[in-house]
Amino acid sequence: MTDATPTAPAPMGSFERWLSLWVALAIAAGLALGAMAPELFAAIAAAEVASINLVVAVLIWAMIYPMMVGVDFGAVSQVAKQPKGLLITLAVNWLVKPFTMAALAVLFFEVIFAPFIAPEDAAQYVAGLILLGAAPCTAMVFVWSQLTRGDETYTLVQVSVNDLIMIAAFAPIVAFLLGVTEIAVPWETLLIAIVLYVVLPLAAGVATRQVLARRDRIDAFTARVKPLSAIGLIATVAILFGLQGGVILDRPLVIALIAVPILIQSYAIFALAYGAAWAMKVPHRIAAPCAMIGTSNFFELAVAVAISLFGLNSGAALATVVGVLVEVPVMLSLVAIANRTRGRFGAA
Repeated sequence: MTDATPTAPAPMGSFERWLSLWVALAIAAGLALGAMAPELFAAIAAAEVASINLVVAVLIWAMIYPMMVGVDFGAVSQVAKQPKGLLITLAVNWLVKPFTMAALAVLFFEVIFAPFIAPEDAAQYVAGLILLGAAPCTAMVFVWSQLTRGDETYTLVQVSVNDLIMIAAFAPIVAFLLGVTEIAVPWETLLIAIVLYVVLPLAAGVATRQVLARRDRIDAFTARVKPLSAIGLIATVAILFGLQGGVILDRPLVIALIAVPILIQSYAIFALAYGAAWAMKVPHRIAAPCAMIGTSNFFELAVAVAISLFGLNSGAALATVVGVLVEVPVMLSLVAIANRTRGRFGAA
């Protein structure tokens, strides 16, 4: 795939390193603005066409498009050189993770936390967690790969294949799991959201790569548009919490309750994928990113679809944003674990 000699990891950008802090500040700003200017957020919530909020749609595109420019399907052919890592990633992402996340969500919000949460709210939180579990990471995994000295080309292959599968598998899996949990599935809205937030940004990213042609131009362009992702994410979080302010201030523990199944799922999925890679003698430079992809979430997509299906004010949207809040501290702890256990893997 590439030279087996590990290279020094690229430094994590300040935005990625402090993502949880920026999200926390966006939450605080959203809560404050929601209390001071409720009419502004009411106007944002009303800007909908075919169940798609136009303001949020623009912000989600700002988040997703720079990531999609980095996806190179030309690298997919190289997977034959190291198939084990990709097989583990695909098995965990599409055969295990969505279903275990749904099971944990139901266990906690319909059983363990049932005395503390209204049934209608519990159903919304379950839906949001299902959306998180069905969306494997696309962009941030490149950061985790670099920090574990992962094989960048192989990571790109894994992300590219996951994106291709996501186009076909995300909607059916989400619809099935929402149906199992007896949550009504607006199929038309779900399919529109997939086209709007996966298919079209992916097509735009591919077209951009073809126009730019050279790798140096692609990298330079990606660096220029990358700040759009940060702006889109922070603005979306602020809007969500501005609309959810009343609920959150009345029940602040709800954030902690939503985080519990996410944390359990994250560490369990990492242990499964990382352990399988070790047992199958996958080199560490492939094993670490392989486990990170399954553990991390494409939270941008989860947030967008939650808003499209259930609305800006929904508990489902709130649950997906909690996923954003806990993502970075969890993943950094797993990066530390992967780096400390490097010696347990072969050097191949």
